[in-house]
Amino acid sequence: MIIAKVLGNVWATKKDPKLEGRKLLVVRTTSNGNSETLVAADAIGAGIGEDVLVVKGSVARNALGEEPGSPIDAVVVGIIDSLEVDKKLLK
Repeated sequence: MIIAKVLGNVWATKKDPKLEGRKLLVVRTTSNGNSETLVAADAIGAGIGEDVLVVKGSVARNALGEEPGSPIDAVVVGIIDSLEVDKKLLK
């Protein structure tokens, strides 16, 4: 799982039929000082500004019960209520 922050929403009137009815979020991950912005399907009702847990790849499709070949590559699977990290261990 990856920790990310929800930056916004994506609306697309024309999209793959397998994305119909899916809420899409813009999320940003940060790892080792590098950030990545991606679009993730929302499985839990996350909102802008929330810290969330994201899964990617085939695990993401499994989280939504999607078939192989689905265009979904990232899914928000949890909202983080609190996080405790010993910053000395991050170095």
